[in-house]
Amino acid sequence: MQIIFRLGYLEVIQIPLSLWYWQYALLIGATILIAAGGYVINDIMDQETDLENHPEKVIVGKYISESKAYTLYVTLTIIGVALGFILANTVNHSNLSVIFVLVATLLYFYASTLKQIAVIGNLVVASLLAFSVIIIGIFDIYPNTFDFNKDPMQMAFAILIDYALFAFTINLVREIIKDCEDVNGDNLEGMKTLPVRIGIKITSKIAFVLLLLPAIYLFYYIKSNLFDDNLYMATIYLIVFVLAPIIFCLTKIWTAKEKSDFHFISTLLKWIIFFGILSVAVVTYNAKHHG
Repeated sequence: MQIIFRLGYLEVIQIPLSLWYWQYALLIGATILIAAGGYVINDIMDQETDLENHPEKVIVGKYISESKAYTLYVTLTIIGVALGFILANTVNHSNLSVIFVLVATLLYFYASTLKQIAVIGNLVVASLLAFSVIIIGIFDIYPNTFDFNKDPMQMAFAILIDYALFAFTINLVREIIKDCEDVNGDNLEGMKTLPVRIGIKITSKIAFVLLLLPAIYLFYYIKSNLFDDNLYMATIYLIVFVLAPIIFCLTKIWTAKEKSDFHFISTLLKWIIFFGILSVAVVTYNAKHHG
Protein backbone atom coordinates (compact mmCIF):
# COMPACT_ATOMS: atom_id res chain seq x y z
CA MET A 1 0.00 0.00 0.00
CA GLN A 2 2.75 2.44 0.92
CA ILE A 3 4.70 1.52 -2.23
CA ILE A 4 1.58 2.17 -4.35
CA PHE A 5 1.15 5.64 -2.85
CA ARG A 6 4.80 6.53 -3.39
CA LEU A 7 5.35 5.19 -6.92
CA GLY A 8 1.80 5.41 -8.24
CA TYR A 9 0.83 8.79 -6.84
CA LEU A 10 3.37 11.02 -5.06
CA GLU A 11 6.16 10.61 -7.61
CA VAL A 12 3.76 10.94 -10.55
CA ILE A 13 2.39 14.32 -9.41
CA GLN A 14 6.01 15.50 -9.04
CA ILE A 15 5.91 17.30 -5.70
CA PRO A 16 9.18 17.72 -3.72
CA LEU A 17 9.24 14.66 -1.45
CA SER A 18 11.20 14.43 1.79
CA LEU A 19 12.38 10.83 1.69
CA TRP A 20 15.02 9.11 -0.42
CA TYR A 21 14.20 5.49 -1.32
CA TRP A 22 16.30 4.13 1.54
CA GLN A 23 14.42 6.35 3.99
CA TYR A 24 11.08 5.28 2.53
CA ALA A 25 12.25 1.68 2.95
CA LEU A 26 12.78 2.47 6.66
CA LEU A 27 9.16 3.70 6.86
CA ILE A 28 7.85 0.54 5.18
CA GLY A 29 10.09 -1.64 7.37
CA ALA A 30 8.95 0.08 10.58
CA THR A 31 5.31 -0.27 9.53
CA ILE A 32 5.63 -3.96 8.62
CA LEU A 33 7.63 -4.97 11.71
CA ILE A 34 5.41 -3.14 14.21
CA ALA A 35 2.30 -4.53 12.51
CA ALA A 36 3.84 -8.03 12.54
CA GLY A 37 4.56 -7.64 16.25
CA GLY A 38 0.92 -6.67 16.69
CA TYR A 39 -0.19 -9.87 14.95
CA VAL A 40 2.09 -11.98 17.19
CA ILE A 41 0.87 -10.46 20.48
CA ASN A 42 -2.69 -10.80 19.21
CA ASP A 43 -2.14 -14.51 18.54
CA ILE A 44 -0.62 -14.94 22.01
CA MET A 45 -3.59 -13.28 23.71
CA ASP A 46 -6.16 -15.06 21.50
CA GLN A 47 -5.06 -18.66 21.95
CA GLU A 48 -8.29 -19.81 23.59
CA THR A 49 -10.68 -17.95 21.28
CA ASP A 50 -8.72 -19.01 18.17
CA LEU A 51 -9.01 -22.66 19.18
CA GLU A 52 -12.78 -22.21 19.04
CA ASN A 53 -13.06 -19.81 16.09
CA HIS A 54 -10.13 -20.79 13.82
CA PRO A 55 -8.53 -24.02 15.07
CA GLU A 56 -6.81 -24.56 11.70
CA LYS A 57 -5.00 -21.21 12.00
CA VAL A 58 -3.64 -21.60 15.54
CA ILE A 59 0.15 -21.24 15.64
CA VAL A 60 1.10 -20.18 19.19
CA GLY A 61 1.02 -23.19 21.51
CA LYS A 62 0.78 -25.53 18.52
CA TYR A 63 3.81 -24.85 16.31
CA ILE A 64 5.80 -22.48 18.52
CA SER A 65 5.79 -22.06 22.29
CA GLU A 66 4.29 -19.04 24.01
CA SER A 67 7.71 -17.97 25.32
CA LYS A 68 9.21 -18.05 21.80
CA ALA A 69 6.21 -16.09 20.53
CA TYR A 70 6.82 -13.41 23.18
CA THR A 71 10.48 -13.23 22.16
CA LEU A 72 9.44 -12.84 18.52
CA TYR A 73 6.93 -10.10 19.48
CA VAL A 74 9.52 -8.12 21.45
CA THR A 75 12.16 -8.50 18.70
CA LEU A 76 9.84 -7.39 15.89
CA THR A 77 8.50 -4.44 17.88
CA ILE A 78 11.90 -3.18 19.08
CA ILE A 79 13.43 -3.35 15.57
CA GLY A 80 10.33 -1.66 14.10
CA VAL A 81 10.43 1.18 16.63
CA ALA A 82 14.20 1.52 16.15
CA LEU A 83 13.75 1.90 12.37
CA GLY A 84 11.11 4.56 13.06
CA PHE A 85 13.52 6.37 15.39
CA ILE A 86 16.27 6.33 12.73
CA LEU A 87 13.82 7.60 10.10
CA ALA A 88 12.57 10.46 12.29
CA ASN A 89 16.16 11.59 12.93
CA THR A 90 17.11 11.46 9.24
CA VAL A 91 14.36 14.01 8.43
CA ASN A 92 15.43 16.19 11.41
CA HIS A 93 12.15 15.63 13.24
CA SER A 94 13.24 13.31 16.07
CA ASN A 95 9.99 14.05 17.92
CA LEU A 96 8.12 12.09 15.23
CA SER A 97 9.70 8.88 16.53
CA VAL A 98 7.11 8.91 19.34
CA ILE A 99 4.53 7.91 16.70
CA PHE A 100 6.03 4.44 16.38
CA VAL A 101 6.15 3.96 20.15
CA LEU A 102 2.49 4.99 20.45
CA VAL A 103 1.39 2.66 17.63
CA ALA A 104 3.26 -0.31 19.14
CA THR A 105 1.77 0.46 22.57
CA LEU A 106 -1.72 0.76 21.12
CA LEU A 107 -1.36 -2.61 19.37
CA TYR A 108 -0.40 -4.23 22.69
CA PHE A 109 -3.35 -2.74 24.53
CA TYR A 110 -5.65 -3.71 21.66
CA ALA A 111 -4.57 -7.35 21.88
CA SER A 112 -4.68 -7.48 25.69
CA THR A 113 -7.76 -5.39 26.49
CA LEU A 114 -9.38 -3.16 23.87
CA LYS A 115 -10.47 -5.86 21.42
CA GLN A 116 -12.75 -7.30 24.10
CA ILE A 117 -14.76 -4.07 24.28
CA ALA A 118 -17.60 -3.56 21.82
CA VAL A 119 -16.81 -1.12 19.00
CA ILE A 120 -13.62 0.25 20.69
CA GLY A 121 -11.45 -2.59 19.40
CA ASN A 122 -12.93 -2.27 15.91
CA LEU A 123 -12.24 1.48 15.85
CA VAL A 124 -8.63 0.99 16.97
CA VAL A 125 -7.78 -1.50 14.20
CA ALA A 126 -9.53 0.57 11.53
CA SER A 127 -7.72 3.71 12.75
CA LEU A 128 -4.31 2.03 12.65
CA LEU A 129 -4.83 0.94 9.04
CA ALA A 130 -5.89 4.48 8.13
CA PHE A 131 -2.87 5.89 9.96
CA SER A 132 -0.51 3.72 7.89
CA VAL A 133 -1.66 5.88 4.95
CA ILE A 134 -1.50 9.22 6.81
CA ILE A 135 2.02 8.50 8.09
CA ILE A 136 3.24 8.68 4.47
CA GLY A 137 2.22 12.34 4.42
CA ILE A 138 3.73 12.99 7.84
CA PHE A 139 7.17 11.82 6.72
CA ASP A 140 7.20 12.34 2.94
CA ILE A 141 5.20 15.58 2.54
CA TYR A 142 5.16 17.53 5.82
CA PRO A 143 8.97 18.07 6.25
CA ASN A 144 9.20 19.56 2.71
CA THR A 145 6.15 21.84 2.99
CA PHE A 146 6.95 25.55 2.96
CA ASP A 147 5.05 28.76 2.20
CA PHE A 148 5.97 28.75 -1.49
CA ASN A 149 4.70 25.19 -2.15
CA LYS A 150 1.98 24.92 0.49
CA ASP A 151 -0.99 24.54 -1.89
CA PRO A 152 0.15 21.50 -3.93
CA MET A 153 1.59 19.83 -0.81
CA GLN A 154 -1.67 20.30 1.12
CA MET A 155 -3.63 18.96 -1.85
CA ALA A 156 -1.45 15.84 -1.95
CA PHE A 157 -1.88 15.36 1.81
CA ALA A 158 -5.67 15.83 1.45
CA ILE A 159 -5.81 13.01 -1.11
CA LEU A 160 -3.94 10.74 1.33
CA ILE A 161 -6.48 11.60 4.03
CA ASP A 162 -9.36 10.77 1.65
CA TYR A 163 -7.87 7.33 1.04
CA ALA A 164 -7.20 6.91 4.77
CA LEU A 165 -10.89 7.59 5.47
CA PHE A 166 -11.86 5.03 2.81
CA ALA A 167 -9.54 2.42 4.37
CA PHE A 168 -10.86 3.28 7.84
CA THR A 169 -14.52 2.88 6.89
CA ILE A 170 -14.15 -0.37 4.93
CA ASN A 171 -11.88 -1.90 7.57
CA LEU A 172 -14.25 -0.87 10.37
CA VAL A 173 -17.03 -2.77 8.59
CA ARG A 174 -14.67 -5.73 8.10
CA GLU A 175 -13.76 -5.83 11.79
CA ILE A 176 -17.46 -5.83 12.75
CA ILE A 177 -18.12 -8.62 10.22
CA LYS A 178 -15.19 -10.64 11.64
CA ASP A 179 -16.76 -10.29 15.11
CA CYS A 180 -19.97 -11.76 13.67
CA GLU A 181 -17.94 -14.64 12.24
CA ASP A 182 -16.21 -15.27 15.59
CA VAL A 183 -19.21 -14.70 17.86
CA ASN A 184 -19.29 -18.25 19.31
CA GLY A 185 -15.68 -18.32 20.52
CA ASP A 186 -15.82 -14.71 21.70
CA ASN A 187 -18.96 -15.45 23.71
CA LEU A 188 -17.36 -18.48 25.37
CA GLU A 189 -14.35 -16.37 26.39
CA GLY A 190 -16.55 -13.59 27.80
CA MET A 191 -15.51 -11.00 25.21
CA LYS A 192 -18.01 -8.14 24.92
CA THR A 193 -17.91 -7.62 21.16
CA LEU A 194 -20.85 -6.01 19.37
CA PRO A 195 -22.53 -9.26 18.16
CA VAL A 196 -22.12 -10.79 21.63
CA ARG A 197 -23.88 -7.81 23.21
CA ILE A 198 -26.65 -7.02 20.72
CA GLY A 199 -26.78 -10.11 18.50
CA ILE A 200 -25.63 -10.92 14.97
CA LYS A 201 -28.81 -9.70 13.27
CA ILE A 202 -28.64 -6.11 14.57
CA THR A 203 -24.84 -5.98 14.22
CA SER A 204 -25.00 -6.99 10.56
CA LYS A 205 -27.56 -4.26 9.90
CA ILE A 206 -25.19 -1.70 11.49
CA ALA A 207 -22.41 -3.00 9.22
CA PHE A 208 -24.79 -2.63 6.26
CA VAL A 209 -25.45 1.05 7.03
CA LEU A 210 -21.73 1.75 7.63
CA LEU A 211 -20.89 0.26 4.21
CA LEU A 212 -23.81 1.96 2.46
CA LEU A 213 -22.39 5.42 3.29
CA PRO A 214 -19.07 5.01 1.39
CA ALA A 215 -20.98 3.32 -1.47
CA ILE A 216 -23.19 6.41 -1.87
CA TYR A 217 -20.23 8.78 -1.59
CA LEU A 218 -18.16 6.73 -4.06
CA PHE A 219 -20.99 6.85 -6.61
CA TYR A 220 -21.12 10.65 -6.23
CA TYR A 221 -17.30 10.93 -6.42
CA ILE A 222 -17.07 8.81 -9.60
CA LYS A 223 -19.82 10.85 -11.29
CA SER A 224 -18.63 14.34 -10.33
CA ASN A 225 -14.82 13.95 -10.22
CA LEU A 226 -14.09 11.28 -12.83
CA PHE A 227 -16.91 10.72 -15.34
CA ASP A 228 -17.74 14.42 -15.72
CA ASP A 229 -14.02 15.11 -16.33
CA ASN A 230 -13.89 12.39 -19.02
CA LEU A 231 -11.57 10.17 -16.94
CA TYR A 232 -13.21 7.04 -18.33
CA MET A 233 -10.48 4.52 -17.47
CA ALA A 234 -10.58 5.54 -13.79
CA THR A 235 -14.39 5.57 -13.89
CA ILE A 236 -14.58 2.01 -15.25
CA TYR A 237 -11.90 0.79 -12.84
CA LEU A 238 -13.65 2.16 -9.73
CA ILE A 239 -17.07 0.89 -10.83
CA VAL A 240 -15.85 -2.63 -11.65
CA PHE A 241 -13.29 -3.19 -8.91
CA VAL A 242 -14.60 -1.09 -6.01
CA LEU A 243 -18.20 0.12 -6.29
CA ALA A 244 -19.70 -3.07 -7.75
CA PRO A 245 -18.01 -5.32 -5.13
CA ILE A 246 -19.24 -2.96 -2.36
CA ILE A 247 -22.82 -3.23 -3.69
CA PHE A 248 -22.47 -7.03 -3.91
CA CYS A 249 -21.08 -7.00 -0.36
CA LEU A 250 -24.12 -5.03 0.83
CA THR A 251 -26.47 -7.70 -0.54
CA LYS A 252 -24.44 -10.45 1.17
CA ILE A 253 -24.40 -8.60 4.52
CA TRP A 254 -28.19 -8.15 4.40
CA THR A 255 -28.76 -11.90 4.03
CA ALA A 256 -25.77 -13.26 6.02
CA LYS A 257 -26.54 -15.73 8.81
CA GLU A 258 -23.86 -18.43 8.88
CA LYS A 259 -20.18 -18.25 9.88
CA SER A 260 -19.21 -19.04 6.27
CA ASP A 261 -21.27 -16.07 5.02
CA PHE A 262 -19.40 -13.65 7.27
CA HIS A 263 -16.04 -15.20 6.35
CA PHE A 264 -16.79 -14.65 2.64
CA ILE A 265 -17.80 -11.01 3.27
CA SER A 266 -14.65 -10.40 5.35
CA THR A 267 -12.43 -11.72 2.54
CA LEU A 268 -14.29 -9.65 -0.08
CA LEU A 269 -13.88 -6.48 2.02
CA LYS A 270 -10.13 -7.13 2.19
CA TRP A 271 -9.99 -7.17 -1.61
CA ILE A 272 -12.13 -4.01 -1.79
CA ILE A 273 -9.55 -2.24 0.40
CA PHE A 274 -6.74 -3.48 -1.85
CA PHE A 275 -8.38 -2.40 -5.13
CA GLY A 276 -9.55 0.85 -3.52
CA ILE A 277 -5.97 1.74 -2.54
CA LEU A 278 -4.69 0.68 -5.98
CA SER A 279 -7.16 3.12 -7.56
CA VAL A 280 -4.91 6.07 -6.56
CA ALA A 281 -2.42 4.91 -9.21
CA VAL A 282 -5.13 4.34 -11.82
CA VAL A 283 -6.79 7.74 -11.23
CA THR A 284 -3.43 9.56 -11.20
CA TYR A 285 -2.28 7.85 -14.42
CA ASN A 286 -5.61 8.57 -16.15
CA ALA A 287 -5.56 12.24 -15.07
CA LYS A 288 -1.93 12.70 -16.19
CA HIS A 289 -2.46 11.11 -19.62
CA HIS A 290 -5.95 12.46 -20.18
CA GLY A 291 -4.89 15.04 -22.70
